[in-house]
Amino acid sequence: MKSNENKTSEYIVEIRDMYKIYKMGENEVRALNGINLKIKPKEFVAIIGPSGSGKSTLMNMIGCLDTPSSGEYYIDGHEASTLGEDEQAVIRNKEIGFIFQQYNLLQKLTVEENVELPLIYAGISPEKRKELAKDALERVDLYDRRFHKPTELSGGQQQRASIARALAARPPIILADEPTGALDSKTGTEVLNMLKELHQEGKTVILITHDNKIAHEAERIVRIMDGEIVFDSATDGDKSQVNV
Repeated sequence: MKSNENKTSEYIVEIRDMYKIYKMGENEVRALNGINLKIKPKEFVAIIGPSGSGKSTLMNMIGCLDTPSSGEYYIDGHEASTLGEDEQAVIRNKEIGFIFQQYNLLQKLTVEENVELPLIYAGISPEKRKELAKDALERVDLYDRRFHKPTELSGGQQQRASIARALAARPPIILADEPTGALDSKTGTEVLNMLKELHQEGKTVILITHDNKIAHEAERIVRIMDGEIVFDSATDGDKSQVNV
């Protein structure tokens, strides 16, 4: 990761005047329209919005899965918005653990192999990979299932496996995209409780959701609409503010 003279390490995520514009024939769609967002280390933030609001595009920017049309993005004080694909991949491996709604587990690999996969890309030795995978799987109470394939697990177990994969490299940021969307309410509550525990242990947790109730589990809510942030505040235990 390159150093940057304008390092802003007070924030682990900082987005400045970001635009993402798609050309649709003669028309243009502003998926992000001048976004400014700052997230401090160890915050638990929910980014909420309906389908088409721009929240998925914003998630892709935060996760270094895409680059903006204009604007700046700093992660842990280093500018990431102008990096190439290889440099972005390094940031993803070191800084961000991803949890997806559909788990994104490779069906031909065992649970343990799935958890180890990002560690392989990070260049970690086989011995260290085994150690990190073991720690992560024990963390989510899934070590006894390490030799199972994803198809042999329940939906909740698959999501726990994806959480273990996100934790394995011990990144400072957990980026969770609708992590309870494919789960029943009981299992979804268990996953949310796990995210809260990770936050309490010092992780920065960024939760992407369309669900007001789930968003309120975070300590801060950022609402996005038509590519713009229209609400950004601590929850303060007041559920009425979630719909602002």
